[in-house]
Amino acid sequence: MKDILHERTFTFGREVTQETTDDTSYAYGSVVPKLFAVFTAVAAIGWAVSVFLSGIHFWVLPLPAGFDVTGTPWAVMTSDWAYVFGIPLALLGAFYYLTVLLFAGMWFHSRHPLVLKILTPLTAIGVMSSAFFVYLQLFVIGAICPFCMVSATATTILFALELVMLRMSNLPSLGVLLRNARTALDRKGLTWMFFMFMIGALAVLSFWIVTIIPAPGV
Repeated sequence: MKDILHERTFTFGREVTQETTDDTSYAYGSVVPKLFAVFTAVAAIGWAVSVFLSGIHFWVLPLPAGFDVTGTPWAVMTSDWAYVFGIPLALLGAFYYLTVLLFAGMWFHSRHPLVLKILTPLTAIGVMSSAFFVYLQLFVIGAICPFCMVSATATTILFALELVMLRMSNLPSLGVLLRNARTALDRKGLTWMFFMFMIGALAVLSFWIVTIIPAPGV
């Protein structure tokens, strides 16, 4: 594998970072790393909100009999739409944001353009899913969940940032990048991603694990 070459240049009046690896040239705008930092922070907020909502599903629900949820956030969290095959939507959201965070970490580790390309469909799926769930809240369920709206805002910001970073970058086609995919991450990076995934997954699953552990005197 050829060494990565770094050089600073100016293109159309803006500073860019240009790199070459395995005959694949690409360039990032100088503010892309800062935007990626914001991207990562927004994904972390979305992850925290989803983990919190997952905790509500495991620790608070079901609600006491006779509790009127009409027009309240509880109407959203107890609706059939809040589950996919019996799995809380918030839990799926937590793993979605965790995946986004892992790819963001991969980019900071390798700066490989394939990561930025992969995040495009990933963030698009997130914003489309959020848009559908917002529609359900407004027109089907008839109630708003504030935390769900925070998550929807997060997915929208992530997708917008992704598009901005793509526009500010000069990247090869996806086909070219896939042929050089082996350069995206080394063994150290893969190990880091695995441990980060395990830590994040355990943090989420702990909400469910606590509910099934036999407690003394219960």
